[in-house]
Amino acid sequence: MANNIAHFDIHADDVERARRFYERVFGWRFEAWGPPDFYLVHTGSDSDPGIHGSVSKRSEPESRALAAGHGRIGYECTIAVDDLGAIKAAIVANGGKIVLDDHEIVGVGTLIRFADSEGNVACAMRYLNPQEG
Repeated sequence: MANNIAHFDIHADDVERARRFYERVFGWRFEAWGPPDFYLVHTGSDSDPGIHGSVSKRSEPESRALAAGHGRIGYECTIAVDDLGAIKAAIVANGGKIVLDDHEIVGVGTLIRFADSEGNVACAMRYLNPQEG
């Protein structure tokens, strides 16, 4: 596997407002999925599927997250990997840290969230079906 970016998640205070924005601006299509305030994003067309994405409710309002200097603000990318254990070891060995360890998303795969050497947060996932990643 090439360790490509396989998924992005847009964090939103108002999920419906964010959904309308991306529909109107970019023509993306949305599909309710999983928990409340969570949509899968279809960025492509029939001939070009684009990249897999989602919009989800921000766990902490943007203003409070900014003031506290933490929280998820912006897009969070997920990198598809074959060997999650090896990737976790490489993250730590190269100055990063694991922020969320082995989190199973039923029917999708196992995800970790990590901070890189600069404090940027991203995810890595071992997909159950590698063709999804």
